[in-house]
Amino acid sequence: MRIKEVTLRHLQMKLKFPFTTSFGTFQDRDFILLEAKDENGQSGWGESVAFHSPWYSEETMKTNWHMLEDYLIPALLNQNITHPDEVSEVFSNIRKNNMAKSTMEGAVWDLYSQDKGISLASALGGKKTKIEVGISIGIQDTATDLLRIIEKHVEEGYKRMKVKIKPGWDVDVMREVRKEFPDVPLMADANSAYTLKDIDTLKALDEFDLMMIEQPLASDDIIDHAKLQQAISTPVCLDESIHSYEDARKAIELGSCGIINIKIGRVGGLSESKRIHDLCESHHIPVWCGGMLESGIGRAHNVALTTLSNFILPGDTAASSRYWEKDIITPEVTVEDGYITVSNKPGIGYEPDLETIESFTIEKKTYK
Repeated sequence: MRIKEVTLRHLQMKLKFPFTTSFGTFQDRDFILLEAKDENGQSGWGESVAFHSPWYSEETMKTNWHMLEDYLIPALLNQNITHPDEVSEVFSNIRKNNMAKSTMEGAVWDLYSQDKGISLASALGGKKTKIEVGISIGIQDTATDLLRIIEKHVEEGYKRMKVKIKPGWDVDVMREVRKEFPDVPLMADANSAYTLKDIDTLKALDEFDLMMIEQPLASDDIIDHAKLQQAISTPVCLDESIHSYEDARKAIELGSCGIINIKIGRVGGLSESKRIHDLCESHHIPVWCGGMLESGIGRAHNVALTTLSNFILPGDTAASSRYWEKDIITPEVTVEDGYITVSNKPGIGYEPDLETIESFTIEKKTYK
């Protein structure tokens, strides 16, 4: 296939509810949507998961636009591609900028699977026809507010609850949750809010029989996480620390974690996500797919990835209606009793709603 045209769109969508983590609160989600057309005029779609500000990583929506416009799109336009795995080779001389690379690679995977007449899930080697999903809940004003939200999602059938924590909103809050919901699968996500000086606090979380504690220490660390994992019984899950297959390999060798969260954008695309998945499976390290408040395009890529065999823990890919009044795909992603049914249609399995996409578009530029 040859990419003959690429269109970048800056979209802004309003979340149904403000989302708060240890690094900030926001309600408007700005992101880049990329449409790549091949020589037959067929479109493949990718989504940048970078935020407007460098909270989660050093990448932002603006830096992604710059990298795509000035480096990544020119490197791929009119190049002959036989398989999406080749995209990472084309981009190999460009360091990092994983979210920008993933945006372009995701569109190529969509085109490739459409060209083959198979679903993206099948193109990746996924076998599941439905996937288990959980829910991610931001920091609330009060513990009572949090309990009410958890109750709602338990009733909706979600398979596990992820609760954001930070210093001062951790042990006592989790104790309230566990008291009210003694059997619900529960995890805590710290977004790098702690250090080893907080080890007593982190040890105290062992009391609550958590599935895992996600990224408690620094975003670039695997050494201190290994020390922490030796000191606590709760499995440590690494998120921000894992940007590549090599990061995952080193973390596993050091014993820095018992679980890894794979985010497509964070590791540079679906091809690298699959490599990390395969590595973890060979070392009996479970993985799950994290969410970045994606629109339906990014959500569809997450669903496809989660069909791989070692995604044995519920991910963050909740229903479209959890976040948006109206999503940009048809049909929207829906959850029934904690499961998403995987589409078997060619490509990402959902149809981009061009009218809705245009209504959320702030800026648009096409490259040929």
